[in-house]
Amino acid sequence: MAEVRANKKVVLKDFITGFPKESDMEIVTTDTVRLKVPEGSKAVLLKNMYLSCDPYTLWRMRKHDEPPSVPGSVITGFGVGKVVDSRHPDFKVGDFVWGMTGWEEYSLITETEMLFKIRYTDVPLSYYTGLLGMAGFTAYIGFHEISSPKKGEFVFVSAASGAVGQLVGQLAKLMGCYVVGSAGSDEKVNLLKNKFGFDEAFNYKKEPDLSAALKRMFPEGIDIYFENVGGPMLDAVLINMRTHGRIAVCGMISQYNLEKPEGVHNLFYLITKRIRMEGFLVGDFFHKYHQFEEIIAQYMKDGKITYVEDKAEGLENAPAALVGLFAGRNVGKQLVVVSHE
Repeated sequence: MAEVRANKKVVLKDFITGFPKESDMEIVTTDTVRLKVPEGSKAVLLKNMYLSCDPYTLWRMRKHDEPPSVPGSVITGFGVGKVVDSRHPDFKVGDFVWGMTGWEEYSLITETEMLFKIRYTDVPLSYYTGLLGMAGFTAYIGFHEISSPKKGEFVFVSAASGAVGQLVGQLAKLMGCYVVGSAGSDEKVNLLKNKFGFDEAFNYKKEPDLSAALKRMFPEGIDIYFENVGGPMLDAVLINMRTHGRIAVCGMISQYNLEKPEGVHNLFYLITKRIRMEGFLVGDFFHKYHQFEEIIAQYMKDGKITYVEDKAEGLENAPAALVGLFAGRNVGKQLVVVSHE
């Protein structure tokens, strides 16, 4: 008979409106997880090790037409785990994988299309929540596929010290671009300039006029804007874009918790400056994942890329880690450590 284990999990108490609160989630423990995949299925049973805290997780917890999470259900997101049992031909016991999983100690994955076997186990496995996972892949696709960069161009990255932004800036520098990032604290600004190699950076909270700040940083204008925040920053960027500039729209974290999203006033510049502004979902590019993984792994081995993580220890601290993301408390990629093995 299959061994049965207790399973601690983070459950959504009610749909989230406005800013998330720790009380929107609760920690529960069940004692009925069987460490065997049911016969006749092609599922995979994971012991979760690391969970990724991402802004889009909040979207999965709000009420809309088809919410991925409903009250009483386990919160889901990307994570790293070890295969405990498997009836799927592509995954065997002992494999390390990353992909969509539950915020719990053990997850039975029945939809394995969003599960990827980890090929490089000589790097920290937690990097597959960020640098070598969804965040890193998002940075790579948004910059190289959407932005069409060229050597010598002027690149601006908002939320630049976050999980995605820190890699975008480094990829741009590796291409020979001039790179500026914005962040919400002096500590993060120092990180951008001294650890990630940005040419310049500024604390947007200390700038009364964002357009003037960008004009100071980019006297000749911006070729590429990697958009992570939306709102007033997007408006200021549009004024400072160069002709035929490109804007890769990855996220708009400043708008996620507003009951009424802010409008954008300077869209006419899209016409006069012939700017291409394009949103993207990284799921459309999964066929390029292994190419990305090989390139970034080599950059890491060559010491050309660095990455900063902000780890919360223990599943019980997952709600606080997620809430902190929207208050800017994290420095680097926010993740939760569930188990070290």
